[in-house]
Parts: sequence; structure tokens; C-alpha cells
Amino acid sequence: MNLRSAARGFLFFLLSVPVLQSNGDWTVTYSSSNVCALRGATVDINCTYEYPDNVQYRPTTVKPLWFTKASNYQPVVLEHDTEYTGRVEFSRGEVNCTGARCHGTCTLRIRDLRQSDSAVYKFRFTTNQPGGEYTGDPGVKLSVTDPDLQVKVSFPHPTSPTKAKLECHSMCDLAGDPHYIWFRNGQNVLQGMNYWIYIQSGYSYSCAVEGYEHQHSPLVYAPKTPSVTASPSGEIEEGSSVTLSCSSDANPAANYTWFRVNRDGSSRYMNQGPQLIFRRILSSDSGRYRCDTQNKLGDKCFFISINVKYGPKHISVYSSPSGEIEEGSSVTLSCSSDANPAAEYTWFKNNQPLLWEPPHTFPSFRPEDRGTYRCQAENKYGQLRSNLLFMDVKYAPKTPSVTVRPPGEIEEGSSVTLSCSSDANPAANYTWFKNNQPLLWGPSQPHTFPSVRPEDRGTYRCHAENKYGQLSSNLLFINVQYAPKTPSVTVSPSGEIEEGSSVTLSCSSDANPVANYTWFKEHEEMKESGQNYTITNITSEHGGNYYCQAHNAIGLHNATFLLIQVTSSSSSSSHRAMVAVTTIAVLLATVLLLVFLWMRRKRASSKACGQGGRPDTVEEPLPGPLYENVSTLTNHLAPAAQREPIEEQEEYHYASIHTSRSENQEVPRCWVGSNVQSDQADAVFYSVVNIKRLNAVPGVTRQRRQKPQSCTALSKNTPDIERVVAAGFK
Repeated sequence: MNLRSAARGFLFFLLSVPVLQSNGDWTVTYSSSNVCALRGATVDINCTYEYPDNVQYRPTTVKPLWFTKASNYQPVVLEHDTEYTGRVEFSRGEVNCTGARCHGTCTLRIRDLRQSDSAVYKFRFTTNQPGGEYTGDPGVKLSVTDPDLQVKVSFPHPTSPTKAKLECHSMCDLAGDPHYIWFRNGQNVLQGMNYWIYIQSGYSYSCAVEGYEHQHSPLVYAPKTPSVTASPSGEIEEGSSVTLSCSSDANPAANYTWFRVNRDGSSRYMNQGPQLIFRRILSSDSGRYRCDTQNKLGDKCFFISINVKYGPKHISVYSSPSGEIEEGSSVTLSCSSDANPAAEYTWFKNNQPLLWEPPHTFPSFRPEDRGTYRCQAENKYGQLRSNLLFMDVKYAPKTPSVTVRPPGEIEEGSSVTLSCSSDANPAANYTWFKNNQPLLWGPSQPHTFPSVRPEDRGTYRCHAENKYGQLSSNLLFINVQYAPKTPSVTVSPSGEIEEGSSVTLSCSSDANPVANYTWFKEHEEMKESGQNYTITNITSEHGGNYYCQAHNAIGLHNATFLLIQVTSSSSSSSHRAMVAVTTIAVLLATVLLLVFLWMRRKRASSKACGQGGRPDTVEEPLPGPLYENVSTLTNHLAPAAQREPIEEQEEYHYASIHTSRSENQEVPRCWVGSNVQSDQADAVFYSVVNIKRLNAVPGVTRQRRQKPQSCTALSKNTPDIERVVAAGFK
């Protein structure tokens, strides 16, 4: 028998735990649940079965069969299947019965296996016992394949990383001791299960089962030169999504690693895997990249460069020399930017394009060259404007100008802002003046009156100054308009107003613009315009409360009431008489006080009720109550004169009051009846009051008026005086 024929006799099994199918005392046990075999080989499927021995006095007969499919709910015997004709063989061992159980063995052999033989095979047996049929489920799964070989690479010796062990493996375990053949670059180089090699590039290895040389295992080899592509192809624009892909033919499959190559030749790790993805590529991603492919048998690498296109960025404009620029100096303007491809530049001054090429030089910088400059960089991918560069020329202030906001009329209480501006470089410092007097305003410019007042009215100017010179502005007059303030009212002539005289009422108020005036009289529909209101030939009907109203375009204000009282000529005479009487009464009181003080020193004796003074009269100090009541008496006489108007000019007569006290003197009866108690006589001062008055009391004859009045007459005719004097002498 040759090697090929011997190989066909080998059986391949994928061993597993035996499968037991039972139903009470009936069982079928398969040696494995899965069987794997090579195409063209022979395979054996084995099982054992058991059943009860229930029939006495006669042997039990068993009829076994194998099947893979059924027809009309009956199994199709494998031996009768045309697809297996001449290729299947069934054998069973002798049935042995022990006690009440019997058991036997069975084997199914299939030769020259085909791919179509892959199926589930089941064993069924029938006995002569009642109900003696049984099928062993789930059966055995047979898989028929070509030799599924693989070469496994390992490095058993860590100290020898270039020495590898190659092993040939199959998905189906091969029964017996199969022989393997090794091939290098397609040439038979060795027989045996393992193959030791040293890693070398450019070689490939495979194995096969002896007798199946035409069915090699897949080749194993180191990675071949990778290919790297960029997607999308063509120009790469910043911001787009770019994918770098690396692929290499290798077995085992290669591992991929991406690196970025720095300018100094060093590498920076980027990513693991066959692709390097830029979700949004940046201009900084431009550069050189390397793809490394590696497996256990070797490695290869490949480089790729990417050039990211982008519009201008990081644009800047600068001047040389830097710092202050004085008139007449030489200045150069330069512009630069980062762009791919390189940008073209356009210059602007105060947003107006200039026909310049960068850089640009001013041979002699002049004041009219002062302004704001910028450049614009542009390529096919975009454009960008630079920052603004202000080119300054130093000079003294030009004529300042003063403005007021808001323009037009200015009303009291409004917000007003004064601004001063001057063309100067460096910027001018400002000083404000009002009516040529400097103002202590802060350095802030402009100045705001949050609520302008009348006292803010005046002529303003500002003074601009820097280290190169100074200049004053034009004058600006601030005219604050306001409503009339509280009017003041005067009357001319002052004093009493007599009938028939002429009176002028005047009204004045502080206002801007000048106020107009209107006169009103309370409770009357009088309305007179003008600052002055004159009443000629005044009468009592003109008396009353007058007021004026001051008003202008801003507002109005009313004055307080002015009372006009008109008196007649007779009333004036009476009034003068009353004033004279009052004055005389005051003088009388003063004289009486002096008399009392003199009498106290002289111890003058007094007479009671018309008699002369007594020698035992003792002068005493004037008591306080008497002093007070003398004043009361004087005040009493004066109103009496006012209550009795004098129709004619008459001679005035005044009362003389004498005071005296005697230890043993009795109290006159006229005084006892005037609120003086008898038990208090030793503490009373006595006075004799003689009153002479002509034509004062109607109905009294001249003769009686000439006769001195007694105490009785005094009590009768002048009760008020009696009460006052008596009370004062207590």
C-alpha cells in the first residue's frame, strides 16, 4: 500500500463527550456528537444501545438501521440511499443480555467521503417486543471538508527573537500519526510536524498532509511593501476630512502603526490601525508620515507626504523704525502672513486701496501721511485683512472747537454736555474756562452738567495743550432758560392807604426768558397785564387780596397774596387820637410809679374820703401788688379812652392816687364793700382817688363835675377803677 492509499484510510474526529439518548430502559449512546473528516477519506461512526428483555421462553430479535432523512414519516435506510451506494457499510456486534437488560454495539463506515455527505446521522433499532422501536436522538453531525491546515508561528526562545517555530495544524484532529510536508517558496524542504526557521524577508512557508500534497496550507510570510493612499485624492484643503490608508500583503495579517516624521528625522506616534483619519485637517498637519506594517515574520514601512492648502492666516503689519514718528523721518511699512500657496498683498489707508508693493517706504513722513494702515493677503483659498496700524505724526494742537449737546435752547434741569476737540499729536490736555475764570473740572473730556442750573449760565471756552504747543478755542455762550422763580410784590407808597390816593403794585421775578406778568384780585374776575398795576383815586372798594402771576415759555409762578386796606379821613383822625391817648396813659403810669416811690420816702399822710392826712401816718414801701395794679389801672384807662371817641377837643383830666397806712385807722366803708375784709384792715393800704373829667359822662351837670367826688361817687361812676384799685391794695 502506497502513502496516498494509507492516508485515505485515516479517520478524522472532533472528539466530544459521548451523547446518551434514553427513554426509560431504552438508550442509545454515541461515541461523539461531531465528526470531522477530510474529503475522500473513510470515517467510522460508533454507538452502543440497550433495551429491556421482557419476552420469556423465546429470544429477542433486533433489527438495526442508520438514516439521515425520512420519507412519509419513515426513516430512509442509508444502505438503500442511492447517494451512498457502494460506499456505506454497517456492522454490529453480538447482543449480550444480562439479567433483564440487553445491550449491543453498532458501527457505520462511509468510504470516499464527499462534501454532500455532511449531515446528521441517527441509529434506530426495532425488536420483536411489543412497542420495541427506538431512535437515538440527536444523532452525530458529520462535517466533510478539505484539509483545513494552518501554520502557527511562535518564538519559544525569548533570547532568540529571530528564530521561529512553525507548526502545522488542522481543524480536524487526525487519527493515528499523520505525516506533514513543509514547503518554502513552493519547494518541498522538510517532512515533519514542526519546522524551525530563522526570520528572513522574501520567504513564504506552507504545509500539507502527506498524500494530500495538492492541498497546501495557506502561505505564511512577512509583510510585503505597503501601499499608502490619501482620500480624497488631489489637493488637500484645510478643514476637510482626510483619510490615510495603509495596506500590505502579509500572513499572518500585518499590524499597522502610523508615525509622523519630524523635521529632525525623529518620529512621533500617531495611531494604531490601517487608517489615519483627520476629521478636520489643519495646516499644521502638513508633513511626512510613515506607515509601519509588521507580523511575526517581519516588517515593512512606507512614507507619504501631505500638503494642506489654506488661505492666509496670522497676518501682521508693522512699521520700521518703531516708536514715535516725527515729521520728515523715513518710515517703512511691511506685511507678512502664513498662507499656502503664498499670498498676494494689497495696502489700504483709511480703508482706501493704495497702489503699493510690500514693503513700502515713506522717504519723508508728512502730517498728511498720518492715518490708519492695513494690508490684505489673498490666495485661491481665501483672504485675510491685517490688524490696523495707526501711523502718527507729532505736532501741536490745531484750533480747538467747543460744542454743546444737545444743541438749541437749554432749559434748567436738563443734561448738557460740553465737548472740546482739537487736532493734536500727542492728544491735547484740556482746561475749561467760564467767563475767563479757570474751572476745577476733572480731566475727563467732555464735561456733563447732569442738571444744568441758572448759575451755570455764562461764556465758556477750552484751552488745548501738549508738549508741542497750546491754543484756546472760540467762545461759547451757555444761556440757561428757566421758569419764573417766586415773584416778590411791593406797594408804593407804603404805609396807610387813604381814600382818594394813588397806589402802585409792582411784581418782579427772576426768569429766563424775561417773565410776563398778570395781576389778579381774589374772588374777582380782574386780570391786568404788566409788571406794575396802578390804582388811581383809590376807594374802599379797591380793598382786598391781590396777587401777580409771572410766566414765560418755560413755566409760571404765582406770588403770595397782598392785602390792600383803604381807610377814610375820619377814621384816620380817630386812629391818631387813640394813639395819643395810649401814649399819655403809658406816661401816666410812669409818673404814678415815681410818685409812689417818692411818697414812700416822705411818709406823707393821706386823708380818707376828703379829710386831711393824719400825723400818725407811716410811710411804707410800695408793695408789689400795688405796683402791678397801678399798671393795670393805667392800661384800663387807655382802652376806655379808645372805647369813647371824642367828638370835640376837650381837656383831659387825670386821676391822682395817694397811698397811706395807719395802724389804728379804720377801713372806709366804700373800700370794705370792694372785696376788702374787715379782719384784714391792718394789712390794707388806703388810697384816695380824685378823678376830674369834663364832658366825659353824659347827663352830669358842670356843678357836680366841679365838686370833688366822694368815695361813694367813685364807686358809683367808676366801678372798673374801684375794683382795680381795691384789688391792688390788698
